[in-house]
Amino acid sequence: MSNPTLTPTATIPQTAGIAAATAVVPKQQRRTGGGWRWKVRVTPYLFLLPYVLTTLVFFLYPLLHATVLAFFQTSGPGRRVFVGTENFTFVLADPDFRKALFNTCLFAVASIAVQLPLSLGLAMLLNAKHGRMKAFFRLAIFAPNLVGQVFVGILFAMLFTPRYGLFNRFLHELIGWGLEMRWLGDPALVMPAVVIASLWLYVGFNMIYFLAALQNVDQSLVEAARIDGADPWDIFLNVTLPSIAPVVTFVVVTSTIGSFQLFELPYTLLQGFGPNNSGLTVVGYLYNYAFDSGDLGTAAAVGWLLTFVILMVSLAQIRLSRKVSDD
Repeated sequence: MSNPTLTPTATIPQTAGIAAATAVVPKQQRRTGGGWRWKVRVTPYLFLLPYVLTTLVFFLYPLLHATVLAFFQTSGPGRRVFVGTENFTFVLADPDFRKALFNTCLFAVASIAVQLPLSLGLAMLLNAKHGRMKAFFRLAIFAPNLVGQVFVGILFAMLFTPRYGLFNRFLHELIGWGLEMRWLGDPALVMPAVVIASLWLYVGFNMIYFLAALQNVDQSLVEAARIDGADPWDIFLNVTLPSIAPVVTFVVVTSTIGSFQLFELPYTLLQGFGPNNSGLTVVGYLYNYAFDSGDLGTAAAVGWLLTFVILMVSLAQIRLSRKVSDD
């Protein structure tokens, strides 16, 4: 008895069944493949959707609304009158705005000229030392940044107390001067007091950036420079500084932007803006018009002027950094 599966007549239906099956499967595969490709295309946009919605609601809409609002004079959020560019001309001619801009620029210059060299010096000291205490000092110097500007403002308001403040007593013990100094009551000493408080707050924060950059400097270049007879200063200028130049540019730009946004520290330190508005900053000036006077249009104009100043200063710093790197 022969096996029926081996006969030609038995193989024909199987071949037809396979052909029919292969004719059906591609349609299912096309449907499955098309759905899969659609999911692959759509999934990244679904992950981006929360960011896009957040940006539209909390950034793009306020930006467009502030642009329109800058051309109106308002009395609270409900009443407004179109005034064209009068808000901008009024702000630029206001002596209080000029004082606020001067104080802000003074703080920004002090941040770059004093704060960043201190941060870089501390980073180089910690990078040169080895041992268990290195992590402790790194945390201790960075820790003030964790408490925030409001806490630092309240703390230094007590440290600057005449006669009894720890800062005044420290100065008196160190150089025999400063015991009766009224840092927060003398208009000439208000901005130096703000700069001193900011040093304690931000030196450790910027030090972390410089320390990370120093740890990536090619040590073979440093050793080659030493073999050639270069002293530590020459090694710093010709090897270390060019190696960390991108990080230096980043820290300078971000510090400048942060300095122009200064508000909480002087506001809490001085319980306002100090005698004769000696601690008034641009953001403080904006706050006065927006929330004390209710003139949101003038506040929006101040915001756009501040944005323009930050943009111009940042672009100038980036171009200067590129020119120095090319030279």
